[in-house]
Amino acid sequence: MSIFNLRTLNLSASLSLIALIILCLAWELWLAPLRPGGSMLVLKTLPLLIPLLGILRGRRYTYQWASMMILLYFTEGVVRTATEHGASQAMAALEILLSLVFFASSIFYAQRSGKSHLT
Repeated sequence: MSIFNLRTLNLSASLSLIALIILCLAWELWLAPLRPGGSMLVLKTLPLLIPLLGILRGRRYTYQWASMMILLYFTEGVVRTATEHGASQAMAALEILLSLVFFASSIFYAQRSGKSHLT
């Protein structure tokens, strides 16, 4: 049994996406918001909710486009890791990790769930 089976990849992508949603909410509302009491940057969580149902249901097309969308969060994490300090920098590093896990899981899931791979 390979670690790259569809069930494992779906679980990995689902958990990393949910963890990224929770991280973005907690980061911008309580843990290290740009402004005390939270900021409008919490709205960055909304695009992550769009693919959630499709990812949980294992829809290949959702994996394909969501793997490209997640690169925005990777980019934000890289920028904020380089420009911020303390807790915010640590959360940016976690954002990088979670976005990379989601990206890799999505790419492998989309590849392995394709018709040519099943035959």
